[in-house]
Amino acid sequence: MGFWKKAWDFIWNDDSLLSWIVNLVLAFIIVKFIIYPGIGLMLGTSYPLVAVVSSSMEHKENFDEWWFDNSFFYAKYNITKEDFADFRFRNGFNKGDIMVLKGKEAKDIKTGDVVVYENTFNRNPIIHRVIRIEKKEGFYFITKGDNNPVEDQLKVSEDQIERTGTAVFRIPILGYIKIMFTSLMGVFF
Repeated sequence: MGFWKKAWDFIWNDDSLLSWIVNLVLAFIIVKFIIYPGIGLMLGTSYPLVAVVSSSMEHKENFDEWWFDNSFFYAKYNITKEDFADFRFRNGFNKGDIMVLKGKEAKDIKTGDVVVYENTFNRNPIIHRVIRIEKKEGFYFITKGDNNPVEDQLKVSEDQIERTGTAVFRIPILGYIKIMFTSLMGVFF
């Protein structure tokens, strides 16, 4: 029996602990270095999937009730209920969701878009809604988590967003896998 046939048999048919470990390592390598970059290439971003790790975009009630509680804030940015009702993810999303991102140029981002940008302090991605755009020597975005009482304190530069992108699709609950894995790794390291 040749080497490749033995390796194939070991990976697919062997029930030993070592075979299981090799399978996990191979799955990680394939996802991390082939599937994830492939999805990123198709969507035009190096961050095609982001797990939501906070509740900053959650709406705890239906849209009308949420708007009643938050309309005063958006009024100062000239965002009406009708405007917000037309925004993608108008009902927010939850901790544990996975957001699918598409790369987008800064000039094409609009108020109401949900963007992901890299936090300059700890390099963690933040996913919030654009509530205002400033154009002076480039684009700067004022963002806010729908569930946060105030806008984010730092303006987001176009470079921070162009490396990531805007949210286009939500996969509920699946992000808890990453959250649990990260928490588990934090216990050991």
